[in-house]
Amino acid sequence: MQSGLERSTTTHELPVSQQPEVDYVRVRFAGDSGDGIQMTGTRLAESAARFGNDIATFPDFPADIRAPSGTIYGVSAYSLNIGHTEVDTFGDETDALVALNPAALRKYLEGVKQNGLLIIDIDAFTERAITKAGFSANPLEDGSLSSFRVLPLEITSNTEKALKETGLSAKDARRSKNMWTLGLVLWLFERSTADVEHWIEQKFHKKPDVAKANIMALQAGHLYGEVSDLPPDVSRYRIQPAPLMEGEYRSINGNEGMAYGLYAGATLANLELFYGSYPITPASPLLHTVAKLKELGAISFQAEDEIAAICAAIGASYAGHLGVTGSSGPGIALKTEAIGLAIMTELPLVIVNVQRGGPSTGLPTKTEQSDLFQAIWGRNGDAPLPVIAPAHPGECFDMGVEAAKLATRHMTPLMVLSDGYIANASAPWKLPDFNDPAYEPFPVEQAKEPEGFLPYDHDPDTMARPWAVPGTADLMHRIGGLEKQAGSGNISYDGENHQLMTQIRAQKLDAIAKSIPPQHVESGPTTGKLAILGWGSSWGPIRVAARRAELEGKSVSHIHLRHLWPLPSNLEELLSGYDRVIIPEMNNGQLATVLRSQMDIKVESVSCVKGRPFLVREIAKIIEDALGASS
Repeated sequence: MQSGLERSTTTHELPVSQQPEVDYVRVRFAGDSGDGIQMTGTRLAESAARFGNDIATFPDFPADIRAPSGTIYGVSAYSLNIGHTEVDTFGDETDALVALNPAALRKYLEGVKQNGLLIIDIDAFTERAITKAGFSANPLEDGSLSSFRVLPLEITSNTEKALKETGLSAKDARRSKNMWTLGLVLWLFERSTADVEHWIEQKFHKKPDVAKANIMALQAGHLYGEVSDLPPDVSRYRIQPAPLMEGEYRSINGNEGMAYGLYAGATLANLELFYGSYPITPASPLLHTVAKLKELGAISFQAEDEIAAICAAIGASYAGHLGVTGSSGPGIALKTEAIGLAIMTELPLVIVNVQRGGPSTGLPTKTEQSDLFQAIWGRNGDAPLPVIAPAHPGECFDMGVEAAKLATRHMTPLMVLSDGYIANASAPWKLPDFNDPAYEPFPVEQAKEPEGFLPYDHDPDTMARPWAVPGTADLMHRIGGLEKQAGSGNISYDGENHQLMTQIRAQKLDAIAKSIPPQHVESGPTTGKLAILGWGSSWGPIRVAARRAELEGKSVSHIHLRHLWPLPSNLEELLSGYDRVIIPEMNNGQLATVLRSQMDIKVESVSCVKGRPFLVREIAKIIEDALGASS
């Protein structure tokens, strides 16, 4: 795996500026889904990462493939928090909003802080577009934006002028207005356009005319900022590189990190990776990333449906590969019977669930973490499997390795619960050092010797059965969905044997519980008045809010679960040391319900199912209310 975007740790010389240095700036691009918003945001994120800033991003897609142009539902957005200090969230309030049409302004104006900067394409503010967005009057003229710093620009017209000499039609020229906008924003952040120009040349190397147009638009936007007489209240942002550990970094999103981690895990297990899936939002990029690893030996397979995808992955595991399949909640529902088959056959299989809003089709492009019940209990019969969850995009690589290790060590299917925010958000990621003991190989020992071979004989420590690859001499055996006789693996309808095999499958989780590390406290004291317990993508806002509360002298701790099932063996003891335990979740209290079913301890639940992660201020309010009530 090569670094697509290396991040230097050297000090950068910045031009002299009269503006004060700031710790972080939150910027949001918004426009129609066809305006190239995601590309624009991603380029700024990679430019910031290359410069050495810490970053956190939040892409926000329309739910419809092609929502009506100019409507609120058709708005696409990309939020980016660029910092000199540690950045863990995309930010509660926006410092600068780039709105390329009235609908974008209306949808995201509420999130802009007082005196924040609004960069607006006034060419898009036609009477029809203003009405379509739901404004009763032109917000540029009715005084409703008086509490903001407004920079009204003819972005579309300026783009057309910049590309006039190319001979492109006005329609084709307008497609580059996102690059003009990016050039201006790069100027605001005191950054050059060189990195983006290099990316454009690579991206459109087969279409030199398109590359030229985009580079010209990018340079024109940057030059506009340089030579124009902008209002005095429009200041530039000066953000120094973040003090990071020495090493090579790249910007990575959760889907990329998970794919790389699964490949690394298979390699450390001395296995080939097989990834079978069917396209579904927001898990599809997993397949795209694994496909790019073809030259390194990874096998990717796009099946005709969800059931075929997981059955192919099970077949790959039976054949001696590390079988992996990925989907989102609706697809996981279709895979349910096959997951039971993997549990019955006791084969190593990794199932990645990139959660989205539900139920049913729900909110396809919005994030949620409401599939915990589905992951732990969502199968017929007593069919246990381990469940783990990364906390942020940069952790997905290690969670992929952990998934491979647990699945092969214990011969079990395993589910990884990512979510739409983790999958699409980007963050700096330090390239792993494979000399680190954390990445010590764990080569799988597959059965070779026929003497004493019993396909369903279980290791007393790991509860794994032998992994006999088809074609190995004298190790013939059968697998399938019917109950197996302990030891021989023959089909058995005997009640006593079914009782025994049910217990053996449950004992796999007991063995895993002994192998996972004890739960630790992320920040704060190990006992005290309040613990905020989270899992998945609630990590960032909880981390920021809890640390701020600590600096104010409040007794609050942050505990974050990565192993959701089985739970860490010391969790009940740890949580019992706090007067109150509150769990913020992007669901209706699922982890709280799980803990209540397993522990004699009181936990409280706070839900947020709005299609976005928790905000820092929401967690801060939880802490304030809890400690205020207990004081």
